[in-house]
Amino acid sequence: MKTIAVIDDDIYIGNMLEEVLINEGYRVLRAYSGTEAVLLLSTQTPDLVLLDLMLPGMDGEQVLSHIQGIPVIILSAKAEVDDKVRLLLVGAADYVTKPFQVKELLARITVQLRLHPKASSENSSISFGQIVLSPDTHNVTVQGRSVRLTRTEFAILKKLMQNPRQVITKTQLLNEISEDTPDCMESSLKVHISNLRRKLREADGKDHIESVWGIGFKMREEPIFPIS
Repeated sequence: MKTIAVIDDDIYIGNMLEEVLINEGYRVLRAYSGTEAVLLLSTQTPDLVLLDLMLPGMDGEQVLSHIQGIPVIILSAKAEVDDKVRLLLVGAADYVTKPFQVKELLARITVQLRLHPKASSENSSISFGQIVLSPDTHNVTVQGRSVRLTRTEFAILKKLMQNPRQVITKTQLLNEISEDTPDCMESSLKVHISNLRRKLREADGKDHIESVWGIGFKMREEPIFPIS
């Protein structure tokens, strides 16, 4: 399954793109500012990036300069030819002007993924803090210590680490991991999360997964020691 990073501070457009891409069978990473995008791409390697130009903090053109080896499609309301030419010459793979037709964007994504088949991140190791997850070997380490996880626990952790700064709802989590572990149901998800937390905590004494009440779960950016 290919992974696409959506970097856009417009919540409506970002949510629309995420829904469309997930329905097309892609995994989606999100970032809402230039600084967040650079941090995201320092730990994740998506197959393609959809990049807005008008971002808070570091703008899209600055973000583009940090991206190497990944096709980038610019999504921008700037329609001037000079802007398009400049960005294509400095590294963008394509440029789509807002507003755009979803079918056209999906076609352009398909073309770029066909042109860059080596960009697949499916078997690349995923790192977040002291946790390293290897999808190809199903190996997880915390501070270099191996952690034995069940298939379901591994699928949950992989999904959370692929979107480390995004809150993953219970429904979204169940839908996303169903490909790897179809036996996980809503009634058992809490148990699997609890067991996963315990195993990670046993490795270094820290809580790595955060519950967001009434919404879902996310990786804790600064793991804390549980209060005894």
